[in-house]
Amino acid sequence: MASAEAASVHVEVACSPAAGQVVCRQLVLPPGATVREAITQSGLPWSAQSEGTGRLKIGVWGQLRPLDHVLRDGDRVEIYRALLIDPMDARRVRHRGQKTPKR
Repeated sequence: MASAEAASVHVEVACSPAAGQVVCRQLVLPPGATVREAITQSGLPWSAQSEGTGRLKIGVWGQLRPLDHVLRDGDRVEIYRALLIDPMDARRVRHRGQKTPKR
């Protein structure tokens, strides 16, 4: 016997508004729901920015996906914020800030 539970898709939408912060929302969506629908339903800060701007990158389990990607039960949608500094440049800055102890 099919239940309402089987006729739904459970997903998580996650974003990181700032370094060291992660905000997640658990959603129950109808079968055939897309990444766009999950982001809109999540109410997370960047949901409006993801519409049509192309500035945000979106992924499912770490793999970039378009907004029309159909979700499966258990998927994790990730909204990636833009980097403020290139990771290699950030490493160089941190390295320069470290002082070596004098002997």
